[in-house]
Amino acid sequence: MKINNLLILTLLLIATGCSPQKRHPLQSNQAASGDWTLPYGEWSFTFITPRELPSMVNHARVIDTDGYLYTFNTLDTTARDPASVDKWPENANGFYANFDKVKKPPQYIVFCWDSYIDQQTYETSAVFGPDTWLRMKTPADHIWSNGDLVWYDNMTFGLSPGGKVNIWFPDVAGRPSLRVKPLKLITRSGKDLTLCKDYVVPGGSFTFLPETQEFIKGKTYPYGNWD
Repeated sequence: MKINNLLILTLLLIATGCSPQKRHPLQSNQAASGDWTLPYGEWSFTFITPRELPSMVNHARVIDTDGYLYTFNTLDTTARDPASVDKWPENANGFYANFDKVKKPPQYIVFCWDSYIDQQTYETSAVFGPDTWLRMKTPADHIWSNGDLVWYDNMTFGLSPGGKVNIWFPDVAGRPSLRVKPLKLITRSGKDLTLCKDYVVPGGSFTFLPETQEFIKGKTYPYGNWD
């Protein structure tokens, strides 16, 4: 599939040793060496923010393990996690995704998001490898109460002040979410934006919610610990 953003290809080549001579020019050697078909058909990705520190994702692109590019202009709502007041909960999780779905695990994802508290547009990109793909196609060591297998079929991105991004696989029944460790995770802003320079809010105008103003009163930025 043709891709106009040279940065995506360059990062993928550097991080995963991708060879442009392969059948899929955006497929890494690791991705080409295995069958990453998912037993449940497709996975989803979702975005969450601290309860009183909202952000909004307005564009995303994913390159899967077959080397195909998915572009998302219509995204599910960036949800405010009610349990995230001054830190992420153990069981941080997103909500069911209707639009943000991909058939094979991700080699690469890049997304553009606006942080209202920072009055800033950010561009976050992540490169994933075999450890993540294997986790996505392997069932958990526990099951649902009805005996069904539990799959890690959702990737949740937590967006917090300062452009900080955390990634998890949510679990079930209140169990702690699994932290996802990409091979590379980069967040850019300002003059360093590449893809997302076309998604900057015109005039830098962000809606600063009254409840956010009330929440940060007397507190110190970044208004919690978001590690």
